[in-house]
Amino acid sequence: GFNVQGERFSEQIIFIPEMLITARAMKAGLALIRPLLAANDEKPLGTFIMGTVLGDMHDIGQSIVTIMLENAGFEVINLGTDVHPDRFIEAAAEHNADMIGFSALLSTTVYYQKVTIDEFVKAGHRDKVHILIGGAPTTQEWADECGADGWGGDAMLAVNLARKLITEKRAAWA
Repeated sequence: GFNVQGERFSEQIIFIPEMLITARAMKAGLALIRPLLAANDEKPLGTFIMGTVLGDMHDIGQSIVTIMLENAGFEVINLGTDVHPDRFIEAAAEHNADMIGFSALLSTTVYYQKVTIDEFVKAGHRDKVHILIGGAPTTQEWADECGADGWGGDAMLAVNLARKLITEKRAAWA
């Protein structure tokens, strides 16, 4: 049901309020079944660090993506809003992350997506993770310009891209 709603959101049949209701319902359901999944020793598909970049306090979009990623089988560490680039780097190293998502809602804060990617390069961690960006003012062109590995135009596209990238990464290891 959650995936159906995600598709409806992508197709603009439902909107943010309905998607938030769906996400909250899914989160409540996952809280009930997560202990059962843990008992099966099911390994996560990958580890994903999520956060909203420095200067931006908006979290609706990244909260929806977080829940959808968890539903898809990822372990998600959500750093919240107004996240300094150093915190993203620390979390990626601490959790041995496969992917990182930088959200930005304000046109004035999208620049920090690039700044954060540049900081990953300076720290020598850029080649260790896939970096995805998203948020209302972002585009694929911006993702290309700032050096991201991909762009999630909406929550469903972000999850599909994360699945694709993790599958490619695992295939390269084999």
